[in-house]
Amino acid sequence: MTKLTDITTLEDIKLLVDTFYSKVQKDEFIGPIFNEKIGDRWPEHLEKMYRFWQTILLEVHTYSGSPFPPHKQLPVAKEHFDRWMEIFTTTTDELFSGAIAEEAKLRAKNMAEMFNYKIDYFRNAAQNGDLLNLK
Repeated sequence: MTKLTDITTLEDIKLLVDTFYSKVQKDEFIGPIFNEKIGDRWPEHLEKMYRFWQTILLEVHTYSGSPFPPHKQLPVAKEHFDRWMEIFTTTTDELFSGAIAEEAKLRAKNMAEMFNYKIDYFRNAAQNGDLLNLK
């Protein structure tokens, strides 16, 4: 059995991102949402995810922007984030072991919880007419 190593390079990030999103695309529950939203722009999305995770985990600042706005209008609920997190955790554990891999899972969990909370907030506010001009 091969001993797993930690996430330390951009190549590691690419392996994690490519493997994870390959599973997401094929997932019966969340795959259709991602595939419909991203369409034929998967290469562009993956490049953005490489930069995002490289910035977060390796402190190589190649990503700029705000990750939440593209997700604000997605038709998702807590169950979708739970499935996303399940796939992310499983993928990370299959490929890596170490402090940075653990940090990746923690960051993903925090992001999923925050995105879910914010999507619920904006959805509820819009339904209640509390927000007139959402950006």
